[in-house]
Amino acid sequence: MGVKIVHKSVLLCTALFVLFVSDALAQKSLFSIARLKYGGGGDWYNDPSAIPNLLQFIKENTNIAVMEEQAVTEALDEQLFSYPVLFMTGHGRISFTTEEIVRLRHYLAHGGFLYADDDYGMDSSFREMMKKIFPDNGLVELPFSHDIYKSHYKFENGLPKTHEHDKKAPKGYGIFFQGRLVVFYTYETNLSDGWADPEVHGDPPAKREEALKMGTNIMIYVLNN
Repeated sequence: MGVKIVHKSVLLCTALFVLFVSDALAQKSLFSIARLKYGGGGDWYNDPSAIPNLLQFIKENTNIAVMEEQAVTEALDEQLFSYPVLFMTGHGRISFTTEEIVRLRHYLAHGGFLYADDDYGMDSSFREMMKKIFPDNGLVELPFSHDIYKSHYKFENGLPKTHEHDKKAPKGYGIFFQGRLVVFYTYETNLSDGWADPEVHGDPPAKREEALKMGTNIMIYVLNN
C-alpha cells in the first residue's frame, strides 16, 4: 500500500511539473511588449492602458498570439532579453546610468528593438540618451516608402497625427545598427495616446483606429525583421 501511494504521488508531481513547464513554454511563445522604466523624472508610466489595448487590437486583427498585459522592465533587469520589444514614452526627462546604457546597447545590438513615442516633452533628453547608446549611429528620418509604413496596413503619407501641439508634421526616426532598424522614434504625433482607453484623451474612433493600426505595423515589422 505504501509503495503504491508513493508511486502515485510521484506520478502526480511529474504530471504537475510537465503542465507547469508546458504553460511556461506557451507563455514564452506569446508576443509581448515591455514598457521600459527609466530614471530622470519623466513619467515612464504614462497611459497604462496603451499597451494592453494595442496588444488586444493585434490579437483581434492578426494571427499573432499575444501576451495581453504589458510587462514592465528596467535596463538592468534579468528578464530584459526575454522581451522582443521595449516601449517608452513620457513628457519629461529621460536618464540612463552608464551601466544601463551599456546594457541597452547590448540588448539592441543582439536582436532587441526599442519603440519610443514622444508624448511632448522628452525629445531632447531622448536624443541625448540615444547618442550615448549609439554614438556612431544617429537618428535618421525614415522615408514614407519604408516597410514599417506598409508592413500590414498602408500609410502612404507616413505617420498619422493623433494629437496636435505645434502644428508640425509627424516624424518617424530610426537608428540602424549593422543594417538593422533597432530603434523607431515617433515625434509630433502622440501615436501611443491613441492606444489609450477612449475616455483618457477623448480621441474620436477614427483617430484611435489609425493609431492602433500604425502600432500594429510597428510590431509586425519587428517580427518580420
